[in-house]
Amino acid sequence: MAAETFSIQVCYASDAVQFLRELQVPVGTTLEQAIALSGVLQEVPGLDLSQLQTGIYAKKKPLDTVLRAHDRIELYRPLIADPKNARRRRKNPAPV
Repeated sequence: MAAETFSIQVCYASDAVQFLRELQVPVGTTLEQAIALSGVLQEVPGLDLSQLQTGIYAKKKPLDTVLRAHDRIELYRPLIADPKNARRRRKNPAPV
């Protein structure tokens, strides 16, 4: 009897790369296992899973989270600028 599987997606985006892969994974697969199966760490040079935040549908989740059918795993890059400071600068530009 074959193991039951379901569909999930793994996605990552940066200025240079857009990665989206749909996978069939067995029941009980963790977020970390699905990322490894997707091949994103091999296809995107320099990605270090220990330095990235991960989540499912924009909600941060730890790597040991067990996946459910149709989950979309997202890898989040560190912020380059604080969004609050960026909004303040746009609202109150420096005098010339």
